[in-house]
Amino acid sequence: MTADVWSDTLTEMRADVLTGVVTGVGADSTNAQRNDPARRAWVEQVMGMPVSIHIRGPRAHDADVARTVMAVFVWLHAVDAMFSTYRDSSELSRLQRHELTLATCSPEIRAVHTLCTAALERSAGYFDAWGWRGAGTFDPTGLVKGWAVGRAGLMLEALGDCDFAIDAGGDVLVHCADPDGTPWRIGIEDPRDRTQVLATVDVHDGAVATSGTAARGTHIIDPFTRKPVESILSATVIGPSIVWADVWATSAVARGASAVTWTESLHGTSGILMLADGTVHRWAQPL
Repeated sequence: MTADVWSDTLTEMRADVLTGVVTGVGADSTNAQRNDPARRAWVEQVMGMPVSIHIRGPRAHDADVARTVMAVFVWLHAVDAMFSTYRDSSELSRLQRHELTLATCSPEIRAVHTLCTAALERSAGYFDAWGWRGAGTFDPTGLVKGWAVGRAGLMLEALGDCDFAIDAGGDVLVHCADPDGTPWRIGIEDPRDRTQVLATVDVHDGAVATSGTAARGTHIIDPFTRKPVESILSATVIGPSIVWADVWATSAVARGASAVTWTESLHGTSGILMLADGTVHRWAQPL
């Protein structure tokens, strides 16, 4: 999957663009949603962020579609309970306290652990689930959201003839049942002003993930210097996998300005970096 269209105009956010914040497009209670028979959206707070699910197609208001969406939210809440670092009773917290071993953890914990190990290796150490806290404690927070959304996407894809988009705190996974149908248009926020769109991208099937300073300030650490990275304001990666788009976006910020040349190695992806000096770097690498 590659980006079909880049739009460079810095315009006001449009209501038909999925962005890094939930706008009117994600509210199931709006008149526009109730009156559009081919589109419906739901939103819930999960993992401390708004997660919205958007369905397009003639079955958008069917009961079986709604049941599937509710099952997706049940899954996401279950993942939140399992991987929460704030709940003492979560399985991850018990693993961190050595009350459980990895071998005695659930298959979900073990699957995420395996992905984090792969991410550490493939990112050359810039995505380190054992380094966030600086003490070797396993904390997959930077990966588990993408993993959960990817699994949720498989549940929605089983509907067969519906287009869907999942927006989890600004990381977006989309699918079009008809590859030649209308793509989803996704807005990328300007990290200097979150009321503005830096660019838009049209995607039929794949993911868009963004890391940076817009929502949480300077919070990503260079794992080798142990200092906050200030040379990149945001990194957006577009690719076929929500997990790896998220990993690469975080890794790009952690690398700082050297990410400009590193993106040449991200085969099968496209994206955009904004450096602290306002420079914008775009790339599109074929498979």
